[in-house]
Amino acid sequence: SWLHCMWGVGASISPYIMSFALTNGYGWNKGYLIVAIIQIALSAVIFISLPLWKKRDGGKASAEKVKPLTPKQIIKTKGAVTCFICFFCYCALEQTAMLWASSYMVFLNGITAEDAAKFASLFFIGITAGRAINGFLTVKFSDKTLIRAGLIIITIGIALIIAPSVQGLTVAGFIVMGLGCAPVYPCIIHMTPQLFGEDKSQAMIGVQMASAYLGSCFMPSVYGALASGVTPALLPAFLAFFLVVMVVMHEITQRACKVKPNNPAPESI
Repeated sequence: SWLHCMWGVGASISPYIMSFALTNGYGWNKGYLIVAIIQIALSAVIFISLPLWKKRDGGKASAEKVKPLTPKQIIKTKGAVTCFICFFCYCALEQTAMLWASSYMVFLNGITAEDAAKFASLFFIGITAGRAINGFLTVKFSDKTLIRAGLIIITIGIALIIAPSVQGLTVAGFIVMGLGCAPVYPCIIHMTPQLFGEDKSQAMIGVQMASAYLGSCFMPSVYGALASGVTPALLPAFLAFFLVVMVVMHEITQRACKVKPNNPAPESI
């Protein structure tokens, strides 16, 4: 959760770096230079810390060899397909909300594009803050519990967005949605060994990532086509559709894999 939280920090501050460069007359290339310097500094820190990442001698679980799986074997694994669909739906929902929140607020709330962009950025802040909090909660609660809590919070967020005439509720809805999205992505990945076994987890996570990128790449465009051809007001319904499918797929996966309640491990942060 904290690893993904850092993604949120970067996504939140990078527009401000470019804004600083542009407003002070440095040009866009200086903005990229600042980001490049930060990346070089981070790379140097990671390189220096390489000795800390040496493989630990774990017991039987870590000694278990990773099992190479064919695509057919992956698909035939119990709960795999529903898990991939769940991941697809999550990223479709997240990316569509990220990319279209500002346009939705301009159309439905009648606010300026500049203000809408500022308000839409609060979605990132919701995810970032939520994942920071989730890192602590993983010590106390299981992945399954946190995912379900996140889905409930996303539902509340979408319900708030449905009230388009009230600008404050729409903005609050996207923030709440961000908080709800926070635990879903990292917790699904973290519970993969528990769902499918450590020997299959590498292959499963690989396909999960592919499913995530498919949802992220194509579904925002699908909504864009609907918004252009019908109306941008369809955003809450579009998000709700993926939420419902995600909830159903998550519960089917849990039952198919027969996951038993377990004590959350500190490593899950």
